[in-house]
Amino acid sequence: MNPRMSDTGKLVVISGPSGAGKSTVISRVMNSDPNVTFSISATTRSPRQGETDGVEYIFMDKLRFEKMIAGGEFLEYAKYVNNYYGTPAAPVRESIAAGKDVVFDIEVQGAMQIKNRCPNAILVFIVPSSFAELERRLRARGTDSEEVINQRIQTARTEYLMVPNYDYIVINDDPDQAAYEIKSIITAEKCRFSDRKKYLTEVCQL
Repeated sequence: MNPRMSDTGKLVVISGPSGAGKSTVISRVMNSDPNVTFSISATTRSPRQGETDGVEYIFMDKLRFEKMIAGGEFLEYAKYVNNYYGTPAAPVRESIAAGKDVVFDIEVQGAMQIKNRCPNAILVFIVPSSFAELERRLRARGTDSEEVINQRIQTARTEYLMVPNYDYIVINDDPDQAAYEIKSIITAEKCRFSDRKKYLTEVCQL
């Protein structure tokens, strides 16, 4: 059996500003590697039309969510517009134990919460090749007012200040190349001495 498939999986947190193209890159990573799974968040908001429980989100009521908070059952959580959003720890740990690599698409505050709970988490920040390109993409969408665009730009500036807390930076000017780099990061992390030393125990006392 391929050791990469049988070893413990990796927890990969991907962040980046609006307009960085995170969803597209993550989709290409998952489509090209069946060993990668996506972490589904829980929320107390009502399902929107077309959303399915356990697919887009795990939908639950506020009482259950707060009980899970009290029980320490979330890797991270936040409250936004009177609704809770969070990442249940149990399914993530089960996937990692089964050798699956779990990818998160999460903002910087949530990423720091996960890093505190899971020091071995791999943090990747996705950006375009320049801030000017980020601004161009936000305006090219044609869906937001200038006020909203300016808010997104200011938020992006704040997010960029958090990048030194991340392990890797991936430049997304080509989604296929960006996906390749993320897969390469996961592979390299699995080749660390701490992960592979068990293959040396026949010769070395480690």
